[in-house]
Amino acid sequence: MLIAKVAELLESRLRMPREEIEVLLEVPPRPEMGDIAFPCFTLAKTMKKAPASIAADLAAELAGTELKAEAAGPYINFFFDRSKTAGELLSALTSPKFGKLTIGTGKKVVIDMSSPNIAKPFGIGHLRSTVIGAALYRMYEEAGYTSESVNHLGDWGTQFGKQIAAYKRWGDDERLAKEPIKESLSLYVKFHDEEENDPSLGPEAREWFRKLEQGDEEAVELWKYFVDISMQEFNRMYERLGVKFDHVLGESFYIDQTENTVLKLKQAGLLTESDEAMVVRLDEEGMPPCLIIKKDGTTIYPTRDLTTAYYRHDVMKADEVLYVVGAEQKLHFQQVFAVLAKLEEEWSEHYIHVPFGLMKFEGRKMSTRRGKVVFLEEVLDEAVQRASQIINEKNPNLKDAATVAEQVGIGAIVFGDLKNHRLNEVDFSLEEALSFEGETGPYVQYTYARIQSLLSKAKSEQVTGTSDEISSVDASLNTGLVVDISDSSWSVLKHLSRYPEQLERGVRLKEPSVLARYVIDLAQLYNRFYHQEKILGSKEDERKYKLELTEIVGKRIKSILAILGVQTPERM
Repeated sequence: MLIAKVAELLESRLRMPREEIEVLLEVPPRPEMGDIAFPCFTLAKTMKKAPASIAADLAAELAGTELKAEAAGPYINFFFDRSKTAGELLSALTSPKFGKLTIGTGKKVVIDMSSPNIAKPFGIGHLRSTVIGAALYRMYEEAGYTSESVNHLGDWGTQFGKQIAAYKRWGDDERLAKEPIKESLSLYVKFHDEEENDPSLGPEAREWFRKLEQGDEEAVELWKYFVDISMQEFNRMYERLGVKFDHVLGESFYIDQTENTVLKLKQAGLLTESDEAMVVRLDEEGMPPCLIIKKDGTTIYPTRDLTTAYYRHDVMKADEVLYVVGAEQKLHFQQVFAVLAKLEEEWSEHYIHVPFGLMKFEGRKMSTRRGKVVFLEEVLDEAVQRASQIINEKNPNLKDAATVAEQVGIGAIVFGDLKNHRLNEVDFSLEEALSFEGETGPYVQYTYARIQSLLSKAKSEQVTGTSDEISSVDASLNTGLVVDISDSSWSVLKHLSRYPEQLERGVRLKEPSVLARYVIDLAQLYNRFYHQEKILGSKEDERKYKLELTEIVGKRIKSILAILGVQTPERM
């Protein structure tokens, strides 16, 4: 809002579109430096003047306008009239339309997320795709898109030949019934251990997968068994994480459609033979060939991903598709998108790989082949247990303590992931994530609970200024009510007003950490205001203003945490 006003003021004086001006505008690091700053460096080339000289001339030209403008070296610092602007901001912030963007109106985004492999445990490494994808789903909805999520299960491929071969050699039905996922993992690990000394295992696994593709009754029955026990495990994890899917469509769903994809490639003259396999050459794109059909005649995941892309365009009618998949799959998606481009499918330009860095858990990397898996369920349980201990120490009489511990423990893990830039490698620390101080989920949750406690106390003491009097506070401020708009409350107001631009930025960058960092800053600014200002004990007019500001902050924290997939306990 404030940025938009400054951009509008500068647009008539600069030969630049308003959108470009808004991108350049900054929030100064200290309040005494102004509310919004405009750097003049980019104007130096076109105006053929030093940035400081441009800033001085522009500041002089802006004298007498509604905003105070001061030149400070190469910057112009803008100062708003707090008393006048505070009322305008409060009115805007309490509008139901505030923060609801329209950039996605009429568009559908399909988000490919989570995608765990069948017969493998839901490890901590699956967390990133799941929570990043779920946050993007909600962010896109807030931006006006119609979002649809797809859990693209890894339920096909050579790995199932390995799983079946291992089961046929070493499977124990009693152990599988007792601990299906852990026993499945044990079989998979044993296969890779034994394969090093038994060269017959590789061909045996490939033969089982060939049988599966051809519909062999025994192979299909065993495959279905592993799918069923895996989905039971996955669904328990999704329920605890608060994640739902519009579609659960594994690779197997597209198998009967892969022939059409291969036919398209043949008709376009793109398929060539290489070492008895069929590939699409990508020499001109500087990439290795994209394998389509293996030597034994079976498909491979690029074939299935090409088929999936057509399904999402032709059947799901997606305007944009996001693949929330680890950065290690970068080349794979580059190849798939390059093949679609060779097929002259222009819509593929809107199919985007959203990569993320690896996750380690307290220094440990994960590998399902070697059994080095940190089970997500064990991490969630430990987080909830630690949260419960902290809550019992801080508030032993808290009602529904078990429910709150679940919300805090799970929230700490989800927020602890999302606060990081998604491309960063994350070394996850439970102790750090569960801290009630610093840049953590529990810190933001506690700020929300503190706000609810304050508002509850205000109502019990019949202190005015909560939601029933919001409109009167706005009107009073707009008509010149003398309220001391302190530095701390002004900083909170300004930050609240920046939410729409931060949401838009997060969507544009496909980056949930933008909102996570924003809500951390909001909590920190509010806590500074809370500690520096009297709220319930202040004069009536200021009390109304401060309580309204408090209520708005609480609602914004709650809505942002909901977008990120974190619950907000009323009491902690």
